Amino acid sequence: MTADPPLVLDVDGTLTRPEGWGLDPRVFDPLREWEAPVVIATGKAFPYPVALCQFVGVPELVVAENGGVVYTGDDVFFTADPEAARAVVEDYRAAGYEPGWGAEDTVNRWRETEVAINLEQPVEPLREIAAEHGLEVVDTGYAYHVKDTEPNKGDGVETIAEHVGFDLAETVAVGDSINDVSTFEVAGRSFAVANADAAATEAADEVLEEGHADGTLTALERVRGSR
Repeated sequence: MTADPPLVLDVDGTLTRPEGWGLDPRVFDPLREWEAPVVIATGKAFPYPVALCQFVGVPELVVAENGGVVYTGDDVFFTADPEAARAVVEDYRAAGYEPGWGAEDTVNRWRETEVAINLEQPVEPLREIAAEHGLEVVDTGYAYHVKDTEPNKGDGVETIAEHVGFDLAETVAVGDSINDVSTFEVAGRSFAVANADAAATEAADEVLEEGHADGTLTALERVRGSR
């Protein structure tokens, strides 16, 4: 049997428990045993996917903050300027709204290139303010991400593939949200878990019957079984 293909995996909604929050530990062993590079591509702040790689026991290949930060294992690339996103938050606060994560705001505390806003906060004024600063708001189903319009996960995956030396045509991507569409576009084969939003479902090559980590585990089994 040929070796496993490279993987690109989202986190929230893809490696999570069926209820949608918290990593499902059943994914740890399959990822650690995977015989090809595993790229974690997420909207989370940079430290979180790095820590995930460390805890799972796989090399640190990370696309964080929706492509704003890319780590090839040797070099860190910042592809967006955080000042505009911070300015959006200042204007959002001036309009009477808050990011919605509490005083310490650990969701954004270590972000390098974007800002995340709680889904319970009003999104329309956020979109209007972001547009005034030339930014966009992406709803991942877990937060509203205020980000630069250019960087995306797919671009980050291309950077990692170039530096690490694997073939994107052989790569398998699994995700659940509109911010995973760009990874689906660069990967040779893509899966949307059952809880995926409409954009991810439409962009994926295959849509799984199972959601969250159950769907990802099914995808990994299906990929190995077809090789």
